Amino acid sequence: MSNQSTFYAINAATNEELEGPFENATLEHIDSVVNTATAAFDIYKKVDNNKKAAFLDQIADEILNLGDALLERCHLETGLPIARLQGERGRTMGQLKLFASLVREGSWVDARIDTAIPDRAPLPKADIRHMLIPLGPVVVFGASNFPLAFSTAGGDTASALAAGCPVIVKGHKAHPGTSKMVADAISKAIDICGMPKGTFSLILGNTRSVGETLVKHPGVKAVGFTGSYGGGKALFEYANARPEPIPVFAEMGSTNPVFILPEALKEKGEEIAAGMAGSITLGVGQFCTNPGLSFVQKSDDLNKFYNQLKLKISESPAGVMLTPDIKKAYDKGIERTLSIKNVEEFSVGLNGDSPNAGTPRIFKTSIEDFNQNEDLSEENFGPSSVLVEANSKNEIIEAAKNLCGHLTATVFGTAKDLEEYKELFDILPKKVGRIIVNGYPTGVEVCHSMVHGGPYPSTTAPQSTSVGTGAIKRFVRPVCFQSYPNSLLPDELKNENPLNIWRLVDGDFKNSKI
Repeated sequence: MSNQSTFYAINAATNEELEGPFENATLEHIDSVVNTATAAFDIYKKVDNNKKAAFLDQIADEILNLGDALLERCHLETGLPIARLQGERGRTMGQLKLFASLVREGSWVDARIDTAIPDRAPLPKADIRHMLIPLGPVVVFGASNFPLAFSTAGGDTASALAAGCPVIVKGHKAHPGTSKMVADAISKAIDICGMPKGTFSLILGNTRSVGETLVKHPGVKAVGFTGSYGGGKALFEYANARPEPIPVFAEMGSTNPVFILPEALKEKGEEIAAGMAGSITLGVGQFCTNPGLSFVQKSDDLNKFYNQLKLKISESPAGVMLTPDIKKAYDKGIERTLSIKNVEEFSVGLNGDSPNAGTPRIFKTSIEDFNQNEDLSEENFGPSSVLVEANSKNEIIEAAKNLCGHLTATVFGTAKDLEEYKELFDILPKKVGRIIVNGYPTGVEVCHSMVHGGPYPSTTAPQSTSVGTGAIKRFVRPVCFQSYPNSLLPDELKNENPLNIWRLVDGDFKNSKI
């Protein structure tokens, strides 16, 4: 059985203990790990771009070399289907290789050079050069819902390593076995590529004190987190209460509002409803981007949409949720919604056999009742969603204006709708990090232009993204070099441009020598 020094993972479908145990990290161990990462930083930040890129590629290859054993352990710990985990493993490897290509090319450092004008009147101008440099050791908190792509070797780890920062992962307590296997793969890549000891470390524990101790350690210079609002806010407060505050890049959830406009309802109501049901229940509603809130406008065309959505949800099976705690929180959220006056239980899915089965549920209410109950706009992590019926265009626009920060917003509309509701598109960029037109928010493409972030309370850092190559800029800071001898400058800023990267030189982008 678990005790204060050890803990076990459990089978998500049965609540039975799995092979273990795993040790809760002690204060002494955490201190040693952070100190080792701090020492590694002085070496790792200077590693040649091609070697660093090869290291990221090697991590991806070693994860693949774990084979089916990784997928099987992950399936037991999370309840996620093997096919889903195969796709997630591919995404994990893909984002590592994407950052490898970014590092290999090198221009991401945002090199800027303003050459000297010694004879400028009335005062001479100095030679001034700028680039981004890594912050230092980064603590990454593994996410429950993406045990591979947002965990031990996930996007936060990949982007921090790409930036030149050693990484300490606080493995999620729900999948320690998975975390350990991936950590072993990274350690093997470190040995193969000759990276310094402390470039990567895994810390395990099932208590809040482990995470708190990591964030408060003076050697840690930034934090990446994906999880609940309560968890992210706590880490943010720990970081800001330090003698030396540090940035926390916390993604804390979202209801991802959807606006289904009148002409789209009329022309494609049933098609949209079928897609919405799939998006709401995808991954048992445990994606960061499942649509938890939808706005529609009263019309004669609503019934077809309603009937199809009700049918599709009623046919949707319950799925195993990630942990007993997540299941309990989901059920509590359902009870809270049912207790609100004038909220109709619109459709209920099929029940499941697992003690942690999450049954899909859709609720419906009026815009008037929605406006009077803030609870209806809060995320209930799982396969549930709230339909809000408005009476007019103005009510739809006002609902958008009253939104807090979210990761995504989705608009379904015809060309006529989009023109008539163009005011909506002035509002939504202020409220979210990604706007989707005539699509579904679930499914986050890993690419250069992706933004997975948004205004508070969806994140603590609205200027950043946790997906896509822009994520690397979370773990760096700008430094200016003024009147430096060319020999002392980093290669990225030297006159001869030995890395052959693109640089802003006296206001023009060039990849040539000066």
